[in-house]
Amino acid sequence: MAGAIGPQEVKQLKGMSAGVWALVLTLSVVWGGSFFFVEIAVTELPPLTIVLLRVGLAAITLHLVLRLAGQGLPSTPAVWGAFFGMGLLNNAIPFSLLVWGQTHIASGLAAILNATTPLFGVIVAGALLADERATWSKVAGVVVGFAGAVVMIGFGALEGLGSDLVAQLACLGAALSYAFAGAFGRRFRRLGITPLQTATGQVTASSLLLLPMALVFEQPWTLPLPSLETGLAVIALAVLATAFAYILYFRILAVAGATNLLLVTFLVPVTAILLGSLVLGERLSTEHFAGMMLIALGLAAIDGRPLRWIAERRGRADRP
Repeated sequence: MAGAIGPQEVKQLKGMSAGVWALVLTLSVVWGGSFFFVEIAVTELPPLTIVLLRVGLAAITLHLVLRLAGQGLPSTPAVWGAFFGMGLLNNAIPFSLLVWGQTHIASGLAAILNATTPLFGVIVAGALLADERATWSKVAGVVVGFAGAVVMIGFGALEGLGSDLVAQLACLGAALSYAFAGAFGRRFRRLGITPLQTATGQVTASSLLLLPMALVFEQPWTLPLPSLETGLAVIALAVLATAFAYILYFRILAVAGATNLLLVTFLVPVTAILLGSLVLGERLSTEHFAGMMLIALGLAAIDGRPLRWIAERRGRADRP
């Protein structure tokens, strides 16, 4: 079968190359802005309308890119069934839950709850994917990385924990849906679908899923025209944090696996805080450096190569 996972691909899943880490870092920067853009958009637009605009504009953008690249979308029922499954798990459900959650809780707390995605990812991938079984180093790395995300964002963001329980459960539900999407998305490589085709098909399917819901429940044509600031935030959310982001997403998923892909959520607060320091002149605190250190340790444990290098060094030292 085209694109089947062979021994070489399985070997690559155990440790990511520098190029893949660069893609992960880029994706974390792009997705880091999504919480900010949503925070602006929810002041004037209802949740389903925001999500529909996000995936709809992203679909238009990606269809243009697909045409410029000289590619088309497959028309087989099996592929479109996979597109709709991915659109539901990776867009329609989590986007709606996160946007609705952010209408009730602060973006910082939403980001912390979203950082549970790799924990769910290790569990789901370990249960469903034969070549991504959960290991103690992966679990420990996820726990340490999550602790680092909490430290970086700040314990103050946890002050509202428990007060808006349904909204917080919605954000956790989004993280769980992302985890299932990471495992589900591995099938596109086996189907021989390129990352660009997968990204385009996914947002197209999710747009079709969300359109009737937004029309029935929110009637967006009755809403007042949003401000320029909100309009620009929605465009950035669609073009950068969705269209461009999902091209990177499916490329990483194809070469590095579901568990490694979900590490992006740990790096989102790191890149957001570093960008704030470099671009806006914000000062880095001790908590920021401590959080970065914990996240680095967690990523090292999940990646596995630093631990294997230490073990090999010790083995050599113990030899006579």
